[in-house]
Amino acid sequence: MPLRHIVFDLDGTLIDSAPAILSTLASILEQAGITPIRSLTQDLIGPPLPEIVASLVPAGKVALVPALISAFKDRYDGHGYKETEVYPGIGAMLDALLEMKFSISIATNKRIVPTRLIVNHLGWDSLFSGCYALDSFDPPFTGKADLLNRLREQLDLDKSSAVYIGDRPEDAAAASHAGLPFIQAAWGYGSAWGGVRLDMPWQLIEEIKRI
Repeated sequence: MPLRHIVFDLDGTLIDSAPAILSTLASILEQAGITPIRSLTQDLIGPPLPEIVASLVPAGKVALVPALISAFKDRYDGHGYKETEVYPGIGAMLDALLEMKFSISIATNKRIVPTRLIVNHLGWDSLFSGCYALDSFDPPFTGKADLLNRLREQLDLDKSSAVYIGDRPEDAAAASHAGLPFIQAAWGYGSAWGGVRLDMPWQLIEEIKRI
């Protein structure tokens, strides 16, 4: 079966969401009078929101995590997401894939509400055949491996017809768990490791031609 589906992670793969997420986190923590226990740097980006927030809060203030998550959602979904930036070359890459008649979709740890807000804000709403998040399903999935497994079944994906593109080792592990090939977007947040690694978006087109 020929390759026909390209499934993308979102944060750190298609978009640089770190400025928007980090500024929102800084704002809600400051408002709550909490000094984060680790630096607000882009290596935070990737896990689901509850994990990110919980990793920043001192043990004595864990009870505030639900309120902080709610505050983050209000601010980020209200206007913070608009600070999101697209990595250079991503638009041309997506256009090229569509011209080559590939089906492209998004599978992300990001919540589905801001995912759709960002896709619409960037004018990408007509590009993707689907946008899927952990909370797109009821009950929500707890990790991306389960999400990709569901998409494999729902979209009839297999190792010869689809590939997952992400930036972090966790993305690679999720793809492996779902039996899908993986390509690392090395321009994102993840550090280099083994496997197929691309430094620029345009290289994906060349790599796909070789598959």
